[in-house]
Amino acid sequence: MNRPARVVAQSTSSDSPQGMTLLRDPLLNKGTAFTEAEREALGLRGLLPPCVLTMETQAQRVLTNLRTLPTDLEKYVALNALHDRNEALFFRVVVDNIDEIQPIIYTPTVGLACQKFGLIFQRPRGMFISSRDRGQIAEILKNWPYSAKLIVVTDGERILGLGDLGANGMGIPVGKLSLYSACAGVHPEACLPIVLDVGTNNEELLNDPYYLGLRERRLTGEAYDSFVDEFMQAARKTFPGVLIQFEDFANHSAFKLLHKYRDEACVFNDDIQGTAAVALAGLFSALRVNGGKLKDQKILFLGAGEAATGIADLVVSAMMAEGASEAEALRRNWLVDSRGLVVGGREGLSGHKLRYAHTGQAPISDFLTAIKTLKPTAIIGVAAVGGAFTPEVLEAMAELNEQPIVFALSNPTSKAECSAEDAYRYTKGRALFACGSPYDPVTLNGRSFVPRQGNNSYIFPGVGLGVIASGSKLVTDEMFMAAAHTLANCVGKEDLAQGSLYPALPRIREVSVRIAAAVADVAYQRGLADGPAPNDVKALVQSQMYEPHY
Repeated sequence: MNRPARVVAQSTSSDSPQGMTLLRDPLLNKGTAFTEAEREALGLRGLLPPCVLTMETQAQRVLTNLRTLPTDLEKYVALNALHDRNEALFFRVVVDNIDEIQPIIYTPTVGLACQKFGLIFQRPRGMFISSRDRGQIAEILKNWPYSAKLIVVTDGERILGLGDLGANGMGIPVGKLSLYSACAGVHPEACLPIVLDVGTNNEELLNDPYYLGLRERRLTGEAYDSFVDEFMQAARKTFPGVLIQFEDFANHSAFKLLHKYRDEACVFNDDIQGTAAVALAGLFSALRVNGGKLKDQKILFLGAGEAATGIADLVVSAMMAEGASEAEALRRNWLVDSRGLVVGGREGLSGHKLRYAHTGQAPISDFLTAIKTLKPTAIIGVAAVGGAFTPEVLEAMAELNEQPIVFALSNPTSKAECSAEDAYRYTKGRALFACGSPYDPVTLNGRSFVPRQGNNSYIFPGVGLGVIASGSKLVTDEMFMAAAHTLANCVGKEDLAQGSLYPALPRIREVSVRIAAAVADVAYQRGLADGPAPNDVKALVQSQMYEPHY
């Protein structure tokens, strides 16, 4: 996967892209880096300034311009324009400056970009399949010019913590797939972002003159189910063996779709399974600091949707692997939703919450009281309720625990449960902290803390690469468990000493290789892979990675 699927020959053969056609193809365009010989052979003389620049000079020019822009949204737009005209240069800039660029092309900036999608729209990327296309989806997918190995698809109903953004949600699949290529080397040509536009119930968008999606109420019920099923069948037929990642579907759709397709198709839901793996890896790292065992922890979740129950399910499996019974493990995981503590007998509980609706506990309406009553060792925020981890909450956790585990995982930043500075300040520097949005280092009482994001980008790129490299027919929970252990093992003692529960982001390609190899190992061991296991799984993974260069 380290070479482009289409190669520009240095000839004038009729089947080679030439002239302006070549310059307008982002997968092949090199801009001012085309050599004198290439310009002569490919009909580019006069179409470019005479100076030939190296890729390194081009990249530095991009960064120089980028750093003069006053807002992150303007930087997002500039990078998006680069992506549209020169894929290799775009990914070179991202790979070499991942700490600086990832927060721009993904969280937290991508949330605002989705909200402003119609206003900042430049060129279409990916595919928009609407409910008006029912009965024709297979034909429409044939319009995609490349052979997709990986699809990230959303219906835009629950974009990050921002809610229903309809077709504006396209920014999420585009951003996710950019990270697949940058963080794990999945070739851009293998990646297909898709929005299933089934309408929106967002009144603001319905009245927005720049909104580019269907101006209709959301499709629901059997009509929605049959539409998604048509898409699933068509996608698998058009792109045999394709890996499909469900992204930012609302709870009621996310669980249903995952359960419907996970045993018959190569699919996963990053909000449920990817979030679970990265959170579990963070817990493993935190326990290396305080010396505890996972099976002895009591975890209280603020949130009871896809992320919370996904994390809880994987934590339960990990606790059981340490010797706890299922009943014991379940009892150590509690959920708080908008109505308070999830307990047995409460009316109106949806299916995914029932597993954690414990009996014998009186209802509790607020999070702080739940902490004082249950005495958790860890709190995990995944409800997108900004500021919910108040000073009182953090102080209560510090009173109960010598080193409280505090994960404020919601994003974008406006939805974060607390800032890194507050987490450390109100626990007197004792919190083992992870965040969903980036924060600068914090200095408290002469000690410097370096918080790191519990970002799914540590997990899903490597999982996807491992699945693609092995040709796995399914994506299993065992693969996410392997990914969590591998990620935790990538965290060094130096990281832990400065409060970092995840490895430094510039190591992400190394981390993704290790995760991909672990995932592929599971596929081979379980008979899910396409063919026998190679002698060196890691070498197989690395051989398929895309490197952005000319």
